[in-house]
Amino acid sequence: QVQLQESGPGLVKPSQTLSLTCTVSGGSMTAMYYYWNWFRQSPGKGLEWIGFISYSGKTTYSPSLKSRTAISRDTSQYRFTLDLDSVTPEDTAVYYCAAPRGGGAWDWGQGTQVTVSS
Repeated sequence: QVQLQESGPGLVKPSQTLSLTCTVSGGSMTAMYYYWNWFRQSPGKGLEWIGFISYSGKTTYSPSLKSRTAISRDTSQYRFTLDLDSVTPEDTAVYYCAAPRGGGAWDWGQGTQVTVSS
């Protein structure tokens, strides 16, 4: 079981880049079969998967967000980062980092609210 904590600005202006960091504790980011994910949940909507970076550094993104998304990592600092470009008010959501740990269980961060507004 790992502990995850999101951090980043709570307010981003339209057309700017949203950047969030997830700090990992209690485990190695390069341990086999760990996949470090980002999700979000907008008001009145369900949970939306954004993408992940794997233990080997491979990234996979949601097709609907792929053109605007980049996930990177700094294993020496035990963190991974989400960059979402050209944000609009539709990107306002609570953003979560999460990692599956087998057997259907997931470890989640507490979530961080991001509002896109001028």
